[in-house]
Amino acid sequence: MSSFARPDAPMCLALLTYVQPIDSVDAQLSAHVDWLGKCFDEELLILAGRQVPRTGGVLLFRGRRAEVEALVATDPFVTSGVATVAVTEFNASMAAGPLADLLT
Repeated sequence: MSSFARPDAPMCLALLTYVQPIDSVDAQLSAHVDWLGKCFDEELLILAGRQVPRTGGVLLFRGRRAEVEALVATDPFVTSGVATVAVTEFNASMAAGPLADLLT
């Protein structure tokens, strides 16, 4: 497997945790998916998926913590109160070949 090194590619991992019953989460799902689509369109969001078991979600963003925290605060899951979010910033310096372009 090839790798790619590039210092200082700011990224954030955002972990959503459901704090309401899954029926309440599902009621916000369509709005959340629309929000994800906008984040992908703006090329801020790199990947998104459900945790296993389904207790929340995992989102990987480009950018610094303050910017990503402001963005995820607009997620319908968060604004409706069905989920909380924790954001961790890191500098991505290596990636597998196909992912290397995401660091630019």
